[in-house]
Amino acid sequence: MESGCCCWLVVLPAVDGRQYAYRVHAPADALLADLFWDAWHCHDEGPHPRAWDLFDAAVIRRVGPHIS
Repeated sequence: MESGCCCWLVVLPAVDGRQYAYRVHAPADALLADLFWDAWHCHDEGPHPRAWDLFDAAVIRRVGPHIS
């Protein structure tokens, strides 16, 4: 797998019924669990209502190109 940096979109559902999307910059071969926790901790430190900490409820997609 390629290991260069790319952009990931991580969408977390929250207790207010909304979904919050976060951009995570990580290697192309990053573990999905690591991407989830990066986004969750970013959300948890912000002003928004608590996000569910359920990995299976998150949507994780690679959205950006390989960055050299």
